[in-house]
Amino acid sequence: MKHATKIHSKLLMAAAITMILVACKSTPMKDNAAVEDKSAGTSTSGASDVTSDASDVKGAVIDGSSGDGSINELNDPNNILSKRNIYFDFNSDTIRDEFRPNIEAHAKYLQAHSNAKVTLQGNADERGTREYNLSLGQRRSVAVKTALNLLGVADSQIETVSYGEENANPACGDDGCYQADRRVEIVYPNE
Repeated sequence: MKHATKIHSKLLMAAAITMILVACKSTPMKDNAAVEDKSAGTSTSGASDVTSDASDVKGAVIDGSSGDGSINELNDPNNILSKRNIYFDFNSDTIRDEFRPNIEAHAKYLQAHSNAKVTLQGNADERGTREYNLSLGQRRSVAVKTALNLLGVADSQIETVSYGEENANPACGDDGCYQADRRVEIVYPNE
């Protein structure tokens, strides 16, 4: 009987871990799905705290050419679109104000290029359990997705995934190093 209980416990644990891992990859929501901001207990019916200034977004192209011989602006280091990492504070999935212009620029690009798709890869540092870090990475990627949705980007253009601590630097020992692991990477798969 004791052996059967042990096997049952292991099966339940395996099922729970499987469910967590399956939940870490999102599928696009229906186009008519509402996005609700539950952070800080306020509701947002629009993107009032996210401005729409196009001054940093140039006519970016995804295939590497714009027809006039110019370089791919997604990779141009002088273009805000080349900045692909959104960093987070410890144990947080709140987007810091300093990264809002990056998100706004990518939202404008995605709106202007309806065939472009983006994958938001959530990451965490190695502190905490593996399961918690997977969840935190997912919450971070969903936070960026929600911001993009509020700025008008279609769900069909966005995929979220969490790597948790999988991509963390194993040699970290201070918060400066850990900071680099607490991020969402914006990846254009067909770039």
